Amino acid sequence: MTPSDRVPLSVLDLATVREGHSSADALRGTIEIARTADQLGYQRFWVAEHHNMPAVASTAPPVLMASVAAQTATIRVGSGGVMLPNHMPFVVAEQFALLEALHPGRIDLGIGRAPGTDQATAAALRGVSPYLTVEQFPDHLRTVLALLGDERIDVGPAARLRPTPVPESYPEVWMLGSSTYGAQVAAALGLPFCYAYHFATGTDVAAALQLYRAGFQPSPRFPEPHAMVSASVIAAETTEEAHYLAGPSRVMLQSLRTGRLGPIVSPEQAAEMGVDETFPGTQYAGTAEEVAADLDALVARTGVQELMLAGTVFDPATRQDSLTRIAKVWGL
Repeated sequence: MTPSDRVPLSVLDLATVREGHSSADALRGTIEIARTADQLGYQRFWVAEHHNMPAVASTAPPVLMASVAAQTATIRVGSGGVMLPNHMPFVVAEQFALLEALHPGRIDLGIGRAPGTDQATAAALRGVSPYLTVEQFPDHLRTVLALLGDERIDVGPAARLRPTPVPESYPEVWMLGSSTYGAQVAAALGLPFCYAYHFATGTDVAAALQLYRAGFQPSPRFPEPHAMVSASVIAAETTEEAHYLAGPSRVMLQSLRTGRLGPIVSPEQAAEMGVDETFPGTQYAGTAEEVAADLDALVARTGVQELMLAGTVFDPATRQDSLTRIAKVWGL
């Protein structure tokens, strides 16, 4: 595939905390990665919502997004995502309407249904509110859409609410998911859909996207289905170096599965820990040419209109170098 035929690339970041460093260091690293992505021509820069995790400093996407958007020029800035069961719909609408007012035409609201944390932490976020449950997700999503200018949706008394007094534009709302549920919700509401393939490798991404396209109901903002897939990538000078730099991602995934998650270890520490190199911490690790070929194959298999690049590394400078190498080969 030639550069002119390739889909836009975007970046997903978790503000990962590395061993021996602080949350502030992680957040500064995210800002630097965002600046690099902006300068290189990436389409979007999204930050995740996770809570009470030693390795992740991205706990409040709207706060981090405000800083990222203020320190970049043209790249779209968004949430990947806001976990709606943790928040009242009006609060989410207000936060993102305000971001859109500050940075018109550059704000994305990616919404997910998962809590993004364990049950005890979810309870601490939600309190005893009977209104914050996974079961109410469809109604809450429709409320957010209505508050952000979707005139198709009647939300009853909530229709009198205004996230900002005089909006001139609205954020772009995406449905996120790692299963067929998110695909079906996005299709029913005519929303763009991002499939979290970077951690949902055991599920059938093609089947989820087929459901999305088959059931898509046109909406004023999206008359046609629009899909994106995320993938975990690291590009380096050599294949061997890329696999070495991917070591911390393998340790992080193993730690997640065993419930012993700590700060991100260095590649040297990861090598000493002897985690099996076949353990799938990073999906595509190699030279930029090898990674681009893998991403071309992913696009061909899924038919998506965009790709989003995730990737757990120890040093933000490693992530910047990886994004730079991929951008050059991809033709951004």
